[in-house]
Parts: sequence; structure tokens; C-alpha cells
Amino acid sequence: MNNAPFITDDTIVFGLLMLLLAFVFYTSNIKGGFWKKFYVIFPSLLMCYLLPSIFSSLNIISPEWSEITETGEVVTKKSSIYFVASRYLLPAALVLMTLSIDLKAMFKLGPKALIMFFTGTVGVIIGAPLAVLIVSIFSPETVGGAGFDAVWRGLSTVAGSWIGGGANQAAMLEVFKYNQEKYGAMVLVDIVVANIWMAVLLFGIGRKEKIDKWLKADSSSIDELKDKMTAYSDNVTRNPSLTDLMIILGIAFSAVGLAHWGSNSLSELLKANFDVVNDPTSFASTFGDRFFWMVSIATALGIAFSFTKLKTYEGAGASKIGSVFIYILVASIGMKMDLGSVMSNPGLLIVGLIWMAIHVLLLVIVAKLIRAPYFFLAVGSKANIGGAASAPIVASAFHPSLASVGVLLAVFGYVLGTYGALLAAYLMEIAAPV
Repeated sequence: MNNAPFITDDTIVFGLLMLLLAFVFYTSNIKGGFWKKFYVIFPSLLMCYLLPSIFSSLNIISPEWSEITETGEVVTKKSSIYFVASRYLLPAALVLMTLSIDLKAMFKLGPKALIMFFTGTVGVIIGAPLAVLIVSIFSPETVGGAGFDAVWRGLSTVAGSWIGGGANQAAMLEVFKYNQEKYGAMVLVDIVVANIWMAVLLFGIGRKEKIDKWLKADSSSIDELKDKMTAYSDNVTRNPSLTDLMIILGIAFSAVGLAHWGSNSLSELLKANFDVVNDPTSFASTFGDRFFWMVSIATALGIAFSFTKLKTYEGAGASKIGSVFIYILVASIGMKMDLGSVMSNPGLLIVGLIWMAIHVLLLVIVAKLIRAPYFFLAVGSKANIGGAASAPIVASAFHPSLASVGVLLAVFGYVLGTYGALLAAYLMEIAAPV
């Protein structure tokens, strides 16, 4: 089957994504008329995410497609844009956006961030069996199946992804041996439902003041951190020279190089010396994942640099360059969302949507009870549903200096992912129709 998009050349696709980003930024800065009203309803960050998904849905661009060779063989091809954005630009952004972080002020944010993160994790764990139970009432065949075809086995991989990330998802596939031929449907549920929730969260950021008022939230600690970071940035701001820009990029990408070297070395060392790291049923398997170490090392380097004179490069635009990288990542994630696939497997998607609704409902209830601001709700959720690739995007939408909060919470998700997903899977097995 040949379903190649209109544009298959990554160079051209990247140019199109950059054009879309430029269009959003240009129109969102028009002070009056239609565009001002438009962006009051649809925040610019949401549009940076949705426009690429529209182009992907129209098959103009695509993250993955199949082509038939001259010999009749079907080959799968992939765009490398998301890989490059997540492996090169994301760690660079993490370094640049934590370069000027005030660690003491960040710790003053208090325990609400952790409470909302763990609430999100619990929401995924209990939402899984509840969603299976609810759907089994009117459509038992959707969540049924026997042996390695049992749907709960496949949904365990979604739980792994939604609490931790790709490594935890792969671990669940290895543990429960779900039928590989049916696995694609689970990946679809994971991506579609998670991306719908991502769009809702980004939409909510434009209304964070109203949401905080409804939650009766105290956002003073967040405002204090933002004000402190803004004041520091204003104090050291200067017109960047070519030397400044080259040094900023040197800091970012030398750190990326160190993060990749460290992640490869640590992953191989731990796998070679500790059997528990090679056991997918153990939380220690997370420490064999290169992406986990890449994100952790990049964040640690950024924090370490914040205690040196390198911090002053914030005044030359370090976090702005980091934000550029983050927006490219947003566009590349948006490209992975095919709006047309939303109803391709309605039964399983209903399971995913109910599951996500329970996760969200629990977050809202707890946020209301402890008066947690929308920032903690959004970042606590995305640190689970999306991990280190998405949490800093949502956090930085509130303020660039807050990106590291999202990353640090996402690291917890990687560690908890395997055990949380195992618990969710066993609960789903009990809830699934016989």
C-alpha cells in the first residue's frame, strides 16, 4: 500500500514547519482586528501544534508512511524531524532554559507540584480498570480477548507510556507479550488521546487566570519565581553580538554532546553490570534507557551552569533561543497527530478517552481541594502523559524559566512508569470481561 504524503523530503517539510511557526508568531503579534480576537480563543502555542497536524491529516506531510518498491516490496519510511528535535533540540533547550534558573526560588514552589504529579499518576492507574469496566458494560468485545490477544495486555503499554515514556511502554510489551500484529491500535490510542489532551491543555493556558480563579488557587510562588527571573533577565539584558550567539550555541550543543555521550555510556555500563537494569519488570530498567539519561544530564548541566558566570548569557537571549528549539519540537509533535485517525478505531479510542477523563477529573478534584494553580495541574499531568518531551513545552508556555519544573517531574515519571503500569495492567486484567 502506497500512502506517501505529498511532501516526503524532510528538508522541505522542515521549511514548511518553520513557515507555519513564522506565520503563527507574525499573526499573533498583530495588535488589532481579526487576529487579536482569534488568538484570544486559540493561543499561539496551540496553533503551532494544530497547524502541522492539519497538514499531516491532509497527507501533505507525514511522520511515517509506506511505499511500494519496484520489486513490489512494501517499505516503511519515517520523517527524522521529530527524532532530531527530541534528541538534539530538546536537550539544547533544556540547558538554555535552565541556565538562569534560581534553584532556591524553584524549591519555594512548595509540595503542590509533587502532589499534582502523583495525582496524575494515580489517575492513570485507577483510570485504566475503570475505563475497561465501563466499556465492558456496553461493548465487552472491545475490551475482551483471550491469551496474548487480551486487550488489557495491549492497554498495559498505553499505561507505561502515560506514566513514564517509551522505555516503560516497551517494557510492558515485553512483559505481557501482547500480539504484535494488533499493537498498532494501542499506539494509535496512546498518540491520539494524549494529543487531544495536549491540545486541551494548551487551550487552557490562554485562560489560566480564569481557571486559577475558579480553583481559588494561590499562584503567588509561581508569580514570584517568574518575576524574579524576569527581573534578572532585564538586569543583564544586552544587544547580543555574534560572539554572544556563538557562545550560547556552543554552551547548548556541547552540553547536548555531553548528554548523549553520558547517556550512551551510563546505559551500556549499567546494562552490562546490573541484571536488574535488563529486567523490564523492574523500575531499574528505566536506568538503561538512553533518553532518560540524556534528559537528566542535559537538565543537570543547565542547573550546574546556573551557578557560574555562564548564567549572564540569559541577557543575550539564551532562553529565547531555547524557546525557538521548543517551538520546533512542538511543531514536530503536531506533525505526528493525524486528525483523520481519531475515529479509525472508535471502540478503543472510547476506552482511551474515558481513561483520560478519569485522570483529568481526579486532577481537577485534587487541584480544587488543595487550591493548586493550573500550572501545577497542567505540568503534573504532562509529566505523566507525554514525559520529558511534552512537560517542558507546557511549563515553558507559562514562562521559559519554568521548563525545568516539567523536566524534573517527568524524570519521576520515568522511574515510576514500570511499576505503575504493572499495577494498572493487573487491575485491568481483573476488570476485563471473561
